[in-house]
Formats: sequence, C-alpha cells, structure tokens
Amino acid sequence: MSDTITVREGEELDIIKLFQFLEQTIDDLPSGTLNIRQFGAGHSNLTYALTIGSWEAVLRRPPLGPVAAKAHDMEREFQVLKSIHQVFPACPKPLVFSADESIVGSPFFVMERRHGIVLDTAFPEGTIDRVKKAQQLSEIMVDQLVELHAIDYRKTALIDIVKPEGFMERQVNGWIGRYEKAKTEDIKEVTELTKWLIEQLPKSTESTIIHYDYKLNNAMFSEDYQKMVGLFDWEMTTVGDPLADLGAALSYWMHPDDPKMMLYGLGEPPITVQEGFYTRQQFIDRYAEKSGRDVSDIQYYLTFAYFKLAVICQQIYYRYHQGQTKDKRFTHMGEFAKVLILQALKCTKK
Repeated sequence: MSDTITVREGEELDIIKLFQFLEQTIDDLPSGTLNIRQFGAGHSNLTYALTIGSWEAVLRRPPLGPVAAKAHDMEREFQVLKSIHQVFPACPKPLVFSADESIVGSPFFVMERRHGIVLDTAFPEGTIDRVKKAQQLSEIMVDQLVELHAIDYRKTALIDIVKPEGFMERQVNGWIGRYEKAKTEDIKEVTELTKWLIEQLPKSTESTIIHYDYKLNNAMFSEDYQKMVGLFDWEMTTVGDPLADLGAALSYWMHPDDPKMMLYGLGEPPITVQEGFYTRQQFIDRYAEKSGRDVSDIQYYLTFAYFKLAVICQQIYYRYHQGQTKDKRFTHMGEFAKVLILQALKCTKK
C-alpha cells in the first residue's frame, strides 16, 4: 500500500518554481521531471514526497491559512534536524531550508526520504507473529525514547535555541493561553482542569532533548521490525523535562478500554490497542528501568499531555470553524478536543 496520495485540492505546490529551486540548491540533482505526491496522514504541517528519476526527498511546509504564533516554524525544525541527525540515527538528514515564500507559498524545508514500515491502525496484510512483533515494537519505542533522552543536548547546536529553565511552568501556562485563543465555545470542565494543572505543577529536576510528538505512526521500522529506521515530525522538539515527553507518548499509546470517542475520533483505533502491545503501565515500567528515572509523578504529565493534545485539536478545529481550511477531516476536531479534556480531568482523580 502506498504511503502517499495525489496532492489534495488547494494544497498543490508550484512545480516549476520548486524544480528551479531544487536545481539551484541540491548537488547532483538528476535531470528529469519533478513528481510530487502528498503524505496523507497528519493534521498539521503539509508533507510531500518529491521524486526526480531515482532521486527522492520530502518537503515540509506549514498548513494553509493563519497559524498560531511560534507554531510551524520551518527554520527551527530544520535546525533541530541538523542538530539531532548527527547524534540520533533515526532522525532524517535535512537538505535545505528556504524562507522564500514565493516558491511554495510559505517557508519550507527539504529532507532525505527514508523507507520502511510505518504502522498506524493495523499491521500490513499477511504479517505473521503479530503478538510477538507488537511486543518487540513496544520495547523499541521505549528504548529509543530512553536513548533520545540520554543525549547531552549541551554538546549539540540545540543549546543555542532552547531555554530549559522553567520549562513546565511555561508549558502549562502557554498551552492554557493557546486554548483560550482557540476557544469556540465554553467547556465548564476546563476551569477545574487548568486550575489543577497550575496548582499541582511538579518541580522539574532534569532537562533533556524531548521529541514531544513521540508516537508509533511518527516512527518507521525495518522490514523485520528489529529496528527503528526513522523518526519524524520534530516540529515540537525542544529541551525540557523528559517526563513531559513520556507523558505525551503515553497519551498516544491507547488502550482498548479507552473511551470510544478517543479510539474512533480520528478514524480507526491506533494499532496499540491490539494484543501484544504494552499497556501504558508496562511502557512506564520499562522506561523507568532503562532510564533510571523516578516516574512517580507520571500521572501529572499524562494529564497535561491529554490537555495539550486537546488544545492542538481545538486549534485545528478553530482554523476549520473560521473557514481558514476546508479540510473535512477537521469537522469533528472540536468534539475530539472535548473528549480529551474529560480524559485529562479523569486522570486528575487517580
């Protein structure tokens, strides 16, 4: 099954201008016709597959319409990739960045294309030993997160673009502010939830590189499922509390007994509901064992992760509600945001 689709209407790129740009900036670019297809998954940045003969790459640009302040910063993501690619093999190599909006309508960057298996809602047809593979993938996901958190960010260029001090306080207050700006109706539970998040804020004791969008369908695996060969969507990557990254990963790692709207709100449930995949507790336990970190406050970080995810969904829905995008996939994002808020509030009671 192809991982790309025909470019969606309204999201086309100027093929002539882009080809001219590639000719000027990419060494040893072959002659031929530039072909562009779109990666259909994802609800944020727009991502395209570029091919010219045997040459191939990936282009990322922000979504259409106005975007939240400081969001979808292509130059920052490009710099993050440059820093992390050198020390974390699963990170793809960035090739070129451009701030010239006349080429594709916004700043953008081009990076190498990786090949492998990306899992979303199911294994490829004909996959054998699925339970064993699910266990194996769970272990790889935890271990790669531990490996990322073990990198000394002070030895990378990230040190020049991050501010670890006061990370969680900024995060909590910042995401509450983003929610208020993207609000399309009053949800009474938000007041109780945000009050709890502020009052229960844990004291961070460590700062590491955090991916902050770490989930199974952002990862790519080898054909034998033995290795992670790619990790994508580094847009939210920064340096901060590693447990915030763990909490974010857990919020995506769904259980079969999670609320039905959480499981089916964006389509079919994620593959982690299938037999053999770790429970959230097993994910937490292996992370604690491999990293040596105290995870006793993880419930706070999971609560915040659900809230953050709710805000992201609400921001997407706000753009749809305001007519800034016509993508019909976003019709029910507001309802999904409500479900995530209720799930976050439920976590505060545990």
